[in-house]
Amino acid sequence: MKNYDLNYENKYNNMIIAGTDEAGRGPLAGPVVIACVIMPLEQEKIIDGVNDSKKLTAKKRQELYPKILKNALSYSIVEIDNCTIDQINILNATKLGMKKALESLSIKPDIILTDAVKIDTDIIQENIIKGDSKSYNIACASILAKVYRDNLMEAFDKEYPQYQFSKHKGYGTKLHIENLKKFGKCKIHRDTFIKHFI
Repeated sequence: MKNYDLNYENKYNNMIIAGTDEAGRGPLAGPVVIACVIMPLEQEKIIDGVNDSKKLTAKKRQELYPKILKNALSYSIVEIDNCTIDQINILNATKLGMKKALESLSIKPDIILTDAVKIDTDIIQENIIKGDSKSYNIACASILAKVYRDNLMEAFDKEYPQYQFSKHKGYGTKLHIENLKKFGKCKIHRDTFIKHFI
């Protein structure tokens, strides 16, 4: 959408702005995936159709994913696995992933915009509630994280077909819980998330 709301980006004119977001905080299985991205903000370079990944179809996200990668000035994508999530909890795992993703950028930003998560960094940050629907950089990061994670879960579906991960991406759907009770856990399940189901 060419008229994407750039109010947050425009607040920091002439600064290098990064956005970060995650996918997979809620599922019973798989990693949480965090993306961090610095997008060009010239009007002619704004990618049409970018929005909060949750508001887009899977097909649209897949279309936008390579465009974001191609246009990004810098990006990084980080996985924090289920074992780490169990050890330090999902919020801390998300913060750890955001810190790693931020530090992995090839360009150091002047400011990082997050979707309401505070990162342990010396870089200036603004933590925006519903940031993925308010900031272009965060929205781009949300699409990268979501598509990357969905593709991971498609791969896990082939490795563990009995759980049908391609249908629910590890979230606690009725189908997933039924399969979990039937087959028990596999190595990508989060023990702290499934203890009530098995």
